[in-house]
Amino acid sequence: MRLNEDPVAFEAFYRRHVDAVMRFVVRRVSDPHLAADLTADIFLAALDSAHTYRPGRGSEIAWLYGVARNVVAAQHRRTTREAQAAGRVAGRRLMDDDDLGRMDERIDAERQMRRALEAMAGLPEGERAVLELVAIDQLTVTEAAAALGVRQVTARVRLHRARRALENVVSPPTVYVEGQA
Repeated sequence: MRLNEDPVAFEAFYRRHVDAVMRFVVRRVSDPHLAADLTADIFLAALDSAHTYRPGRGSEIAWLYGVARNVVAAQHRRTTREAQAAGRVAGRRLMDDDDLGRMDERIDAERQMRRALEAMAGLPEGERAVLELVAIDQLTVTEAAAALGVRQVTARVRLHRARRALENVVSPPTVYVEGQA
């Protein structure tokens, strides 16, 4: 891709993928301003690394999701470091009743997604990453493999393992005890 040399090509690339990238980001961060910043950062990173895209390894969106995963992961690491530093310097701030009320509302609103994410959190990183890209971000297994930089067969195995593990968590086998209905 020659995105950094052709503004018209970059604009077309951006328009084709901005909605998908924004959806990818908002599933991973809750602050709309941070989501907008990360989306812009992802396209800047794509512009800088466009020379690394290989069409034979997957679609543009799969490659772009790989870039997005790296940008979002870097942001999470940065946020964690900043929070740790702020905690060491400022101590802890206690939550007031308004904070707790807003937290309860958020928790209720995100209950089902949280259950799925909690189940996924117990998976090994490779399995969780493939499952997120296929089930949540709607990539094919081939595209997910390209985004993660692994072989397609590796992605298929990881996806199968993840689904089997979640099957047992989400709907454990029913055990019937004789004499009980």
